[in-house]
This record gives sequence, C-alpha cells and structure tokens, in this order.
Amino acid sequence: MANEVLFRNLDLERLWDIDQYRSRGGYEVLTRILTQKTPPAEVIEWMKTSGLRGRGGAGFPTGLKWSFINRDAPVDKYLVCNSDEGEPGTFKDRDILRYNPHALVEGMVIASYVIGAHRAYNYIRGEFWEPYERFQNAIDQAREAGLVGKDILGSGYDCEVHVHLGGGAYVCGEETALLESIEGKKGQPRFKPPFPAHVGLYGCPTVINNTETLSSVPSILREGAEWFRDLGVENSGGSKLFSISGHVKNPGVFELPMGTPFAELFELAGGMRDGSKLKAVIPGGSSSPVIPGEIMMDLTMDYDCIAKAGSMLGSGAVIVMDDTTCMVKVLDRMSYFYHEESCGQCTPCREGTGWLWRVVNRIENGEGRPEDLDLLLDVQGRIRGKTICALGDAAAMPVEGMLRHYRDEFQYHIDHKKCMVGAGA
Repeated sequence: MANEVLFRNLDLERLWDIDQYRSRGGYEVLTRILTQKTPPAEVIEWMKTSGLRGRGGAGFPTGLKWSFINRDAPVDKYLVCNSDEGEPGTFKDRDILRYNPHALVEGMVIASYVIGAHRAYNYIRGEFWEPYERFQNAIDQAREAGLVGKDILGSGYDCEVHVHLGGGAYVCGEETALLESIEGKKGQPRFKPPFPAHVGLYGCPTVINNTETLSSVPSILREGAEWFRDLGVENSGGSKLFSISGHVKNPGVFELPMGTPFAELFELAGGMRDGSKLKAVIPGGSSSPVIPGEIMMDLTMDYDCIAKAGSMLGSGAVIVMDDTTCMVKVLDRMSYFYHEESCGQCTPCREGTGWLWRVVNRIENGEGRPEDLDLLLDVQGRIRGKTICALGDAAAMPVEGMLRHYRDEFQYHIDHKKCMVGAGA
C-alpha cells in the first residue's frame, strides 16, 4: 500500500526532478554516509554482500572493483561512469539518464567517497542530447542543494561531477579507450596491465562503472545488501534492466529480478508481433552469440544460465527475431558494423573484421564459395583473444554462434544463390 501511495504522489511528467527523487528517498543514503562519516570499507563490504555485478556487459563484481583502489595513496583518484551505451540493441542507460538521473548522481558521489575521489566524470554518448541535458540539470540541482561540490552537507568532503560528451565511437565503450577520449586523445584502448585501478585517468587510480551499476548503489544501501542480493539468484544478485527489441509487440525496457525466466520477459514484451513464430534471440547485445528460440524459452536471465547455453547476458539487450529473418543478412549487418567501428590499432581486428564482413557479404549477395564457411570459422578464430580490447571478440563470437546454429542457412545461400527463408530481416 505504501508503494501505491508513493506512486500516486509522483509527478510522472517530471520524474527526473530533484524534488521527485527526494520524495521517494533520494539522497538519504548519501546524507547518512557523509554525516555519519561511514568508513568506506564498510560500504565496500555491503556492496560485496549485495552481489551487484557490473551492468555494462562484463559482469565484474562491483564491490571487489572498488576495493582495488588504494584510497590513501597520495595521488588524485577518479571515478568514471560509462554512459556511452554503444552496443547495438542496448537502450537502458539512456532511460536512466532521462528519467532517473539523480540516482546516478547520488551513486557517483557515494562511489567517489568510497574510493577517495574528489572528481567524477560521466562519459555520455554524444548523440544522447536529451539524456545529457537531463543529467546536467540533475548535477546543477544537486549542487544547488549542497549535494555536489565543496564541503557536501558540511561533511568536509568535496566532490565535483562533470559530463564529457563522446563522439559516438563504439570502441570508446571500452573503458581504457574511454579514458583516452576524456583526456582529449584518440579513442583507442590501452594495453593492460597496468589496469585503471592503478594507472587510469590522467595516470591516476580510477574506477570505471556502468550507468546502471552506479544507479543501483543508493537503493542497495538504502534497502540493504541482503535485500538486493535475494532479489536475484546465486552469482547474479539483484534486479536488472533488460532492453528488449526486434519482432515483439511491445519493445521497451523492463526491470526484472536476475534469474527471471526469459519466457516472462518475452510475455511482458507482448510476444511475437503479427502472429509470427519465434526463431532466434540474441540475449545480451549484438556481440553475444545467438540462441535458437526453442532453447531460449527454457532459459533464465542470469549470467550462469546464459553462459551455459553458449552465449552471454552482456548488457541485457535482448534482440528477438521471427521466422521471416534471414540469419545471413543479420550477420552481414553485424559484421559490417564491427568492421566500421574497429579502431584499427590491432592487426587481427583491423584486417579480420574486414575479412568477416566481405565473406559474409558475398554469401548474402549470392556470390558465396564452398570454402567460405570454413574460412569464416578460421578468420574468427584468428581474431578471438588476440586483440588489446574485446571489440575483436565482439565481432568474432556472433560468427561462431551463427554457424553453430544456422549453418544450413548459410550453406543454402552458397548452394542456391538465394535465401532459404524467402524474406529479409
């Protein structure tokens, strides 16, 4: 009943406003932590207990990542939020920036306090103009309320939050390329080690977290680490935002407990549009291998279950395809994307992504050769695990997944110079 009353009292036209956020408990956790001078080590332990893992795709435990920083080191420390959201199929983080930006501001200031940082940067994809405006407005409101800036709430702790707009390069979603971009350099990934926790932004210790990850922090600390952990399943604590798109009736963003059956998410999205049949699902953004629909309907949305099925939960971007979809055309489009977005730094990625796209493209256009399928598997194997960042893997894994489950379609294209399904994606 309390939640129903709270919902009725919300101004749905201005959910992003600071007064609306505070009316539902916003900034209470930050206030408590700073005024009570809560030891950072305690907050880290709460985060570890919560089971929160990075919501950007890698799934690294958040509390553990924070613990890597030596907050007592006599150098500057930085917090960076990754709001680049360039993975095709992913559109959850921009909604956080649009409709709940103060949760991110509060999470960023709390995380900064924990790691001993006094400056935090949010790297937002340059095309996200409305999300940028909403987030900048949230910073301004928080600063006016004494929640950002100098001597926050009279605690003696200073923290400035800044926005950095990116230029729309997919590779800048990789954390070290993002750091290079903030520093004004060409957005190319760095060799690791050293890792950002030791040598990050401007050569200083840095924590990089995803938008959804940091936005989850205030509610975890307000409601309790065990509360959040128990929402999910073992090794996948809490709830998660899922972007579902493709051939469904109601594409959108849905928050569900980790471990929820895919069938429930599918039902929330209205099922298949136009009475078509479910054919395939990409469960975690375009870089995660495809899973046939009949297999996906028996899976749950958590890291371990999706991994056992041969794919990745990734960013939680679910792309649904019906039985009119040509899988060769899908891979053609995806391969072209990764070929175009390769930064060119690593030879296997720079050259290999071009090979993948050209071979798939000629199969799609009726010019495939009998040896092309083995060639695709050979090329993707020469890319995976041989590049500085994961873009090469992101280009290679969909190829392996497509040929594992839909090799017959590719073979049909080569043998008959036309599509098996008789319709495009």
